Amino acid sequence: MDQVGHRTHHEGTAHDQTAPDHTAHDENRHSHTDQPLPHGAHGTHGGASWATATKATLHCLTGCAIGEILGMVIGTALLWDNVPTMILAITLAFLFGYSFTLFAVRRAGLDLKSAIKVALAADTVSITVMEVVDNAIIALTPGAMDAHIDDALFWSALLGGFAVAFLITTPVNKWMIGRGKGHAVVHAYH
Repeated sequence: MDQVGHRTHHEGTAHDQTAPDHTAHDENRHSHTDQPLPHGAHGTHGGASWATATKATLHCLTGCAIGEILGMVIGTALLWDNVPTMILAITLAFLFGYSFTLFAVRRAGLDLKSAIKVALAADTVSITVMEVVDNAIIALTPGAMDAHIDDALFWSALLGGFAVAFLITTPVNKWMIGRGKGHAVVHAYH
């Protein structure tokens, strides 16, 4: 090889320190597109962090707790039977749970129809798991269904149910967010 050809060969190869290294792996991206991944999501090969899942679950728990406590208090104060009281509490838990997300994405500029779709996609599984666990604990705690607002058993069963529901729902949210579902759809609007 002549001297010019030899120099060109070495300058245009991977030995050139100024050339980009195409073999390096960017740990933050598992996609070949330039689209950013939702906050907390790391593509299909990764997963959401526990911090992201915990934050999403606390967000959901706040709405559920407000709705459920309000429903239990109203039903108990009105001396309703257990079934209508639980129906009211669960309905209000979903209503408040969805409304927290709905208001957040509306503030971000989404129209009402799109905001409702995002809230339903983001919260349905999380609220459902939380409500099933929480209400099962209340129903299975001896005497809790007949306890009144001023009874410690009423509050300990209700708050204990929230604590257990939080522990069970957090891994569910982590799994869903890691796959771009659940609360991952909301992060695009934060």
